[in-house]
Amino acid sequence: MAIHKKLSIYKAGYELLNLATELSKNLPRHFKASIGGKIRDECVEVMVLIFRANCARNKAPHIDDLIEHVQIAELLFRLSHDKRFFSHEQYAKLIELTDSIGRQASGWKKYAASSPAS
Repeated sequence: MAIHKKLSIYKAGYELLNLATELSKNLPRHFKASIGGKIRDECVEVMVLIFRANCARNKAPHIDDLIEHVQIAELLFRLSHDKRFFSHEQYAKLIELTDSIGRQASGWKKYAASSPAS
């Protein structure tokens, strides 16, 4: 088991959480708690699932949940962009990070399925 803080998926997840938290602060007041809170919750859950998958013998269920939460976060980012809460540049950076996390999670799942210890 690798130290989770050294994994590139962890670093991308942390960057996503950091950026999403920063951007959520600037949402209009009546969306800050609903959409902003949900965005932060989904990004925190992504981090938790990265940690859980790294520690677990059977990584697949955690990775499946991780991919689901990344997709939910992408949906919320798109809504925020469509409502013009996030700029094109901010949205592009968020999607770049979610794509990176999704690709790494899929590769991690494939590797875990092929290794005899899973």
